[in-house]
Amino acid sequence: MKFSLLCALVTLTWTHLTAAQTMPFDAREATIDTVHQAIYSGLSTCQEVVSTFIARIEAFDSHTNAVISLNPTVLDIAKSLDESLAAGNATGPLFCIPILLKDNYDTFDIPTTGGNLALANSQPTEDAPSVTAFRKAGAVILGKANLHEIALEGLSVSSLGGQTINPYDSTRTPGGSSGGTGAAVASSFCVFGTGTDTVNSLRSPASANSLFSMRPTRGLITRSGIIPISYTHDVIGPIARSMKDVAVALTVMTSTGLDAADNATAMVPSSHRNFDYAASLTTGTLKGLRLGVLNGFFNFTASTEVTPVNNAMNAMMNRLTSAGAILVPINEAIYNATAISATLDVQRFEYQELMDQYLQRPSLSGEHPRSLSELYSKKAINGSAGEFLVIPSQYEYVNTALLSSTGNASYVTKQAGIRNLTLALANTFASNNLDAIIYPEQKNLVVKIGSPSQSGRNGILAALAGSPVVTVPAGFSNATTEAPVGVPIGMEILGRPWDEAKLLHIGHQIEQLTHVRRAPKWAVKGVEPSVYITVPKITPDRGNVAKVYPLGTL
Repeated sequence: MKFSLLCALVTLTWTHLTAAQTMPFDAREATIDTVHQAIYSGLSTCQEVVSTFIARIEAFDSHTNAVISLNPTVLDIAKSLDESLAAGNATGPLFCIPILLKDNYDTFDIPTTGGNLALANSQPTEDAPSVTAFRKAGAVILGKANLHEIALEGLSVSSLGGQTINPYDSTRTPGGSSGGTGAAVASSFCVFGTGTDTVNSLRSPASANSLFSMRPTRGLITRSGIIPISYTHDVIGPIARSMKDVAVALTVMTSTGLDAADNATAMVPSSHRNFDYAASLTTGTLKGLRLGVLNGFFNFTASTEVTPVNNAMNAMMNRLTSAGAILVPINEAIYNATAISATLDVQRFEYQELMDQYLQRPSLSGEHPRSLSELYSKKAINGSAGEFLVIPSQYEYVNTALLSSTGNASYVTKQAGIRNLTLALANTFASNNLDAIIYPEQKNLVVKIGSPSQSGRNGILAALAGSPVVTVPAGFSNATTEAPVGVPIGMEILGRPWDEAKLLHIGHQIEQLTHVRRAPKWAVKGVEPSVYITVPKITPDRGNVAKVYPLGTL
């Protein structure tokens, strides 16, 4: 036998052996651990893992309209990671973990639009620090997820991305404003995703999609490179299908550290820098845990939209009590989410100033408005639909913001009220010796598409106090034809500032105790593996926006 023929046979045999050792990666309900198990054991490659998630997005995004864009270089990134793996240089806690970013995170290689048509070609030249941290940790940024336009509300409808649909009930919204992220994570379009939270926006989509999320203490993660709304309200964080993945993602995001461009980061205690939050997810017990229950954050009126939430919360609280937790009723009148929002919300004073700064940065290239006023000047006229979407219930918000600033006298008064609320919350913790406070994320089921607003949410307390909150799945409404496994319901667990590790531990114990999370019925279907030469283009459905949300109207 000739040497060349022998070599050919050896090569052929090795190729067959290698093929026999690999198998298609199953992205359904995948976690950081299952991806790492697949690639480090040689069962899959990073390119195969990434291709599987792309295939799911191609096959199923019509169910949710969750994705705005895919990263055109993502296959090259996966190939590079496979080369690192082969060379023994696979490093980073997120090595080859496919993630989706809410489309208000700056990325140098994908436009950052906020879901706004006028920002469709707005191209940052630098990553947000949190995105840099993800890349350094080895994450694969698949693309961007839809959101409620500029993250101003919770219906997750935008002029660029259209209406995102709840994967559990196609007649309902997915919560928001990070609704595209929530729907995508629930549908296994990525391992985890990112969101922002001005009032409810990390917690609302987690609740509405049977997911876990972490709203960190204000300052723990820099907000630089994120399309802003409010210095007082805004934070950023992860949304995932497990508490452990939230903890690993949070650890990476907090590695950005002190940022001179966001002075809130100077408040982080030294003991909380370079902290491993996944290490807090130890085995343990809920016995003796003192949990305050904010009765003012429930709606006790019986209705088809409210009763399922109360039933789920009652069942959850019974489970917590059975596990040894001590529930402490909190009935103080100050804890009224509607009243707090009406009297202390300061977004309108900060929105224009922060957006003007963002739009005028030298690091922002591409065609884009240079001010908030210019963005909202692109109105519907002479049959043109305009280039922005503001829902009618937000007309007053935006019009007031365009005339307001932090120099308004009422802004100073509201900030004094926020300080009093923060002190009252600290006193509630101390006087009742509480470990955390619990309540439903939303008093009613996530609202239907076409609703005036995402009513009934309870996020305002943490948003103003700057408190950390973990959201966990609490249950589902009864199954119906429209919602085959029911509509998800979530619970918030609020803690003292810098109590992230404790909250993650509590959330993890509840996750292990209850196992509430379920995938959407259609999302349990597998997808045939695909070999991609180029990244497919995703075109969101802009034509599915309800007529009650007219474009270019203010």
